[in-house]
Amino acid sequence: MPLWGVRSGKYGEREALALDEGLAVIGWEELPDLSTVKSRDQLRSLLQATYVGEKPKTLSNWESQIWPFLAVMEKGDPIVLPLKKRSGFALGRIKGPYNYATHGGERLHTRPVEWVREVPRSAFAQDIQSSFGAFLTVFQVFRNQAEQRVVAVMAGNADPAISGAPIPPTKSLDAPVTGVAAADEDTGRIDIEQRAEDAIRFKIATVFKGHRLSALIGALLETEGYVVMVSPPGADGGVDILAGKGPLGLDAPRLVVQVKSQDSSVDVTVLRELQGVMSQLGADHGLLVAWGGVTKALLREAQRLHFQIRLWDSADVIRALQRGYDQMSDEMKADLPLKRIWTLAEDEPG
Repeated sequence: MPLWGVRSGKYGEREALALDEGLAVIGWEELPDLSTVKSRDQLRSLLQATYVGEKPKTLSNWESQIWPFLAVMEKGDPIVLPLKKRSGFALGRIKGPYNYATHGGERLHTRPVEWVREVPRSAFAQDIQSSFGAFLTVFQVFRNQAEQRVVAVMAGNADPAISGAPIPPTKSLDAPVTGVAAADEDTGRIDIEQRAEDAIRFKIATVFKGHRLSALIGALLETEGYVVMVSPPGADGGVDILAGKGPLGLDAPRLVVQVKSQDSSVDVTVLRELQGVMSQLGADHGLLVAWGGVTKALLREAQRLHFQIRLWDSADVIRALQRGYDQMSDEMKADLPLKRIWTLAEDEPG
């Protein structure tokens, strides 16, 4: 049973559609309905006719991704959606065949999916995270017992590679489906930026556990020009950080910050508690830092509160760290040593 990965756009522009409508969605919008394509030869000819002037190697790469989406994936196969809008993965199973359908005014190439669970990136060991980091829109992952491990996490268990639990044997692949793009073999097209982000995420989770994450968030807000007061460890009454502008931190915008360092998603009750504290303290805005992400219900409510409250997951914390790292204290830099590198940018296919 192959484990499939399908991205939802280079910038995650179709993530919400995929998750809300129960779909896997790919691009290649110039291609017409593929329902009548019955062979790889037909698909190859259609790609050549549609993308005139593209290099044969590029067309072959696209064919190796589109064909499994069209004809190889089967009902019940596990599937992973690496999320761009927030830090994590959506896990599910293929529900049915290819469908060319209209969504949001666009005609799109889709497969129906039952999305079972969203998990933070830290739910998987580094080897799986790296496999999901290839520059491919559609791919399969077959090494390191990936399918069994994803199925385990989808059922609510820990990744056996992290927990040390035995991995039950299945008939999962020890080699890729022939002619289908495999993330494990895409060694020249690994998303280096994502891999670096994962390494920083692991370091933060290791060094800044529990209340120490509040200290890091406070330091990041200071690089943004805020005067910060971090609450001491213990019961905080819903306030981990108070921050404001001006010499004494009394000027607007005044922030109340709640920091949740857990790996699991935060639910909507935390957001409502933050609203209440903001009202009590007369704060202008609130910031909820949810290292392990948030539930769909919280995300929907946060959209209604767009001009009052901001959400940060681990990816947002890392972006803030990258913005303000040069202004951080030597002590913080010693705990979290980073350096910039230059690397050759490569175009993402598909």
